[in-house]
Amino acid sequence: MRLLKPFFLVTDIGFIIYWIVTYFHIIPTSWAFKDYNNPIIIAWNWSFFPLDILISITGLTSLYLYRQQRPAWRSVALISLVLTFCSGLQAVAFWAFSYDFDITWWLFNLYLLIYPLFFIKTCMPPAQREGEYQAELNLSSR
Repeated sequence: MRLLKPFFLVTDIGFIIYWIVTYFHIIPTSWAFKDYNNPIIIAWNWSFFPLDILISITGLTSLYLYRQQRPAWRSVALISLVLTFCSGLQAVAFWAFSYDFDITWWLFNLYLLIYPLFFIKTCMPPAQREGEYQAELNLSSR
C-alpha cells in the first residue's frame, strides 16, 4: 500500500477534480479534446462519470480501510484498480478508433490503463493467491 497510496490519491482526487471542472465548464476549449462541443462526444464523456466516481469511491475507501487495518482494503483496492484499467482501456480504444492522437489525452488515459497492472496481483487477498498456487500445483501433479 505504501507504493499504491500515491497512485490512488492522484487518480481518485484527480477524477473528482476533473468532474467538477467538467461540470462547471472550467476547461478552456483549447485544452479540451477534439469535438468537445459535439453532443455525442459530450454524452460519451459523461458516460464515464459513474465509472470514474466509483473508482474514486473504491480507491479512497480502500485507503480508509487500510488505515483502519481492515483486511477488506485489498478487495476494495482490487476493484478500484480493475475499474481504473477499464476506464483507461475504454478511452484509449475510443481515441484509437476515432484516429484522434492528442498526446495529452492519450497520456492521461494510458496512465489509467497501465498503472493498475503493476498493483493488481499485490492487491489480491493472500489466501486467494496461495489457493490459486496450490490449485496449479495440484493440476500439474496429475
